[in-house]
Amino acid sequence: MKLKKINATLSLLAIIVLMLHIGYSVFAYITFYYNPVLTKAFAIPFMVMTCLHAICGMSIVFLQKDGTRLDLYPKQNMRTILQRVSAAMIFPLLILHINTFQLLQFSVGKGMYLLFGLLLFMEVLFFATVITHVAVSITGALITLGILSSRKKQIILDRIIYIIGALAFVIAVIAVVKGQITMFIG
Repeated sequence: MKLKKINATLSLLAIIVLMLHIGYSVFAYITFYYNPVLTKAFAIPFMVMTCLHAICGMSIVFLQKDGTRLDLYPKQNMRTILQRVSAAMIFPLLILHINTFQLLQFSVGKGMYLLFGLLLFMEVLFFATVITHVAVSITGALITLGILSSRKKQIILDRIIYIIGALAFVIAVIAVVKGQITMFIG
C-alpha cells in the first residue's frame, strides 16, 4: 500500500506540473513568445514526475499483480482499462511530441504536407491521451491517499475533472495547432 500512496502522490504532482506546462505552452503559442529556459523549466519537472510515476505504476501492476484480470468485469473496469491503455500510449507519443517542432520544420522544408498533417494529428492524439489518463486517474489517487472517500463526491468530482480536461484539451489544441500551422505554413 505504501508504493500505491507514493504513486498517487507522484501522479498528483505530475498533474500539477502538467497543468503548468500546458498553460505555458498555450501562452507561448498564442503570443509567439519562446524562451528556452522557461520551456525547459516547465517541461523537465513534468517529465521527471511522469517518469517516476510511470516506474511506480508499472511496479505496482507487474510486481504486485494489482488488478491484472481486467477481463472479468470489463464494464466496471473501463476506467482502469482507459488508464492503462492511455499510459501505454503516452511514451511513444511523447517521443513525437518532444520532436514535433523539428519534424514539422523538416516536413514543410521538404514539401511533405501529408507528413505535416499527420504530425499535427499525432500532437492532438498525444494531448487527448495525456488528458484522458489524467482525467480517469485523479479521483483514484485521491481515494488512495484517503482524501476522498464518498462515492457520490467521486462522481461529482469526476464530472468536474472531465469538463476541465475537455476545456484544457480544446484550448491546447487550438493554441498549439493554430500556432504550428501559422509558424510553418503562414
